[in-house]
Amino acid sequence: MKKIGLLFGTFNPIHKGHLQLANYFVQRPEIEEVWFVISPQSPFKTKETLLDNQSRLEMVQCALEGLKNVKISTVEFNRAQPNYTSDTLAHLRECHPDLEFILLMGADNMARFSEWKNHQEILQNHHIYVYPRAWSTAKSNVTHSKIHYVDAPMVGISSTTLKNNLGDQKFLSQWLPSCVIALIRKNNWYRS
Repeated sequence: MKKIGLLFGTFNPIHKGHLQLANYFVQRPEIEEVWFVISPQSPFKTKETLLDNQSRLEMVQCALEGLKNVKISTVEFNRAQPNYTSDTLAHLRECHPDLEFILLMGADNMARFSEWKNHQEILQNHHIYVYPRAWSTAKSNVTHSKIHYVDAPMVGISSTTLKNNLGDQKFLSQWLPSCVIALIRKNNWYRS
């Protein structure tokens, strides 16, 4: 059965740290593809600076162009809001019974995993690969046979930090694909 790693996020904006994670996971022998699942809004985040779905999709499309074994999923765009990961995973299992989905999750999210809707059902049906987050001090002591802590590269940036430094071209160039910078500038995104 083909194994797909699912990287959920608002990708607001997508940055090179996301791409490093995807590259790390597609190089693992047990994961054949990574899907970027673009989320309309996390139940744990506010919507203040969240770009619309189409704008974020456009950024993800340009950032992933040319990458092998990395795809985009907009499965959450047409789901009732707020949407929960457990519901999306159930929907994906139903639509793709021939695929096995692995949840790729930051350690900060794992620290709050017990608060997630149907988190036990997620563990029944999916392996979870947990990667470290450099900017987060959240720790997780959650152990389970389907939870795997991996030594993925630590991403030293957050989307919030990027939005707060839009005037620093050198900083943005370090963290954002050039096509994403061009889209942000062209559309005047994230300006108050």
